[in-house]
Amino acid sequence: MFLESPVGVGFSYTNTSSDLQQLGDKITADDAYIFLLNWFKRFPQYKSHDFYIAGESYAGHYVPQLSEKIFDGNKQGPKENYINFKGFMIGNALMDDETDQTGMIDYAWDHAVISDRVYADVKKYCNFSMENVTDACDSALTEYFAVYRLIDMYSLYTPVCTEVSSSAAFGQRQVAVHGAAPKIFSKYHGWYMRPAGYDPCTSDHAEVYFNRADVQEALHANVTNIGYNWTHCSDVIGKWRDAPFSTLPIIRKLVAGGIRVWVFSGDTDGRIPVTSTRLTLNKLGLKTVQEWTPWYDHQQVGGWTILYEGLTFVTIRGAGHEVPLHAPRQALSLFSHFLADKKMPPTAFP
Repeated sequence: MFLESPVGVGFSYTNTSSDLQQLGDKITADDAYIFLLNWFKRFPQYKSHDFYIAGESYAGHYVPQLSEKIFDGNKQGPKENYINFKGFMIGNALMDDETDQTGMIDYAWDHAVISDRVYADVKKYCNFSMENVTDACDSALTEYFAVYRLIDMYSLYTPVCTEVSSSAAFGQRQVAVHGAAPKIFSKYHGWYMRPAGYDPCTSDHAEVYFNRADVQEALHANVTNIGYNWTHCSDVIGKWRDAPFSTLPIIRKLVAGGIRVWVFSGDTDGRIPVTSTRLTLNKLGLKTVQEWTPWYDHQQVGGWTILYEGLTFVTIRGAGHEVPLHAPRQALSLFSHFLADKKMPPTAFP
């Protein structure tokens, strides 16, 4: 099941336009939970199936928050609303404002994207544990984001799209969604640069494809003829009313509650880099069950993994922000092992 959420994203819509001004983390989780309850009522043959949730990027908010709604609903709600929820998986996920933003800066310097001076200025003038920024921090972050007008923040080592008509081309940015996490970085238009994918023009090709009438008919989508096109990133959502500083308290609660939790990271992503995720997971303070070790994709190292008590972290070598786009075979291996609750392959195989 693929859910386009919240309303205003993709083909999802509302009959009340003012709803688009009320969006935030809480209403997104509430709406998604109501959708699931109604979906299972409509398709009761799936009620007994194991249920998992997966997502990437801002799904580091969406997925744990929806998971908590299901977890609490299963404990406190009526029996007919029970969902056989087993676990969730999030990738290159926004989870904690402080460590996400700190890790982005560290990663950019460590990968020779920003200069020593810019790095030192950000470290000196920016406090990512706070929401507000000083003028000096603002100046340093403006220089930081300027670099990503030249290369793809979402995939450091793949080309950018240079098609003249492309909205992902140099200098083009999405409209900012004010109020979304992370509170500091989301104030900068550079934060809203679109991902490219292995084909640097993937998002543009997708927009052409999903706006074709025959494709929409085949998908049974856009049956109400919404007043805007399908876009990779929504242009109709301009304000975000609530977003917690961190979703780690929810993740900690669900780990303690026995929910299977996997976190993965494409290691060439500069948007929510592996550095950010490692700093974030360290905040959980979970006991290490298996130390950092390689996992294999046939004869090659596919990435690295570490097992904590109740949580598995996996990196995917050479993949950017959206792992399945960059490394589909490795992503399938990751997904299969998550569902089977098995460790990633520890040795090479044919």
